Amino acid sequence: MSERIVELTVEVPGYSGRAVLVKRGGLIRVTDVLGAQIGDVFALSAEDHFEYLSASVTRAVVWKLFPKVGECFYTTLRRPILTFVEDHSPGIHDMLFAPCDRTLFEALGCEGYHANCRDNYLQAAAEAGIRHRVVPDPVNIFENTPPREDGALVAGAMPTKPGDYLVFRAEMDLIFVLTACSCDIGMNGINGGKSTPLRIELLRS
Repeated sequence: MSERIVELTVEVPGYSGRAVLVKRGGLIRVTDVLGAQIGDVFALSAEDHFEYLSASVTRAVVWKLFPKVGECFYTTLRRPILTFVEDHSPGIHDMLFAPCDRTLFEALGCEGYHANCRDNYLQAAAEAGIRHRVVPDPVNIFENTPPREDGALVAGAMPTKPGDYLVFRAEMDLIFVLTACSCDIGMNGINGGKSTPLRIELLRS
């Protein structure tokens, strides 16, 4: 990675989300700054905001619960939108869980408002010019929630270390949205009990 130039850096504080415009062919590096932090990734066509990365379509195309390095994520129209270029992490990710939301935190006993990935996505998307209220299912990078043989899903601690990162390539002009998962209670100490920063970098070879 040393030969690649960082053209733009966007810090994503814990309990928040950010959006960036990425041109086709652009490389996107996502870094877990402090370790043990889930990132919810969303990607939408810059030309048609109703065409976006679909977890279900991606599973149907690649026939896996999560693409391998070198494979693509696909849109609602079955077109490639992101290629998974590099994985410098333990390689544990999820594409089954919806983003956390207000109702989840209410069920976990929170009183009053709690930041959540659904609201953080909607705010970041609106700031990027996306006016509809559709919230796609995310690509949950660094999330350790594997299925068991009986089909049950389990939650484990996030194994990423500070500085672990992934690289994606944009296969169309797109809006890339990343939220730092806000879950800080329940689920076996998810996110180490606190939402911490992630970093987006746009790279040039």
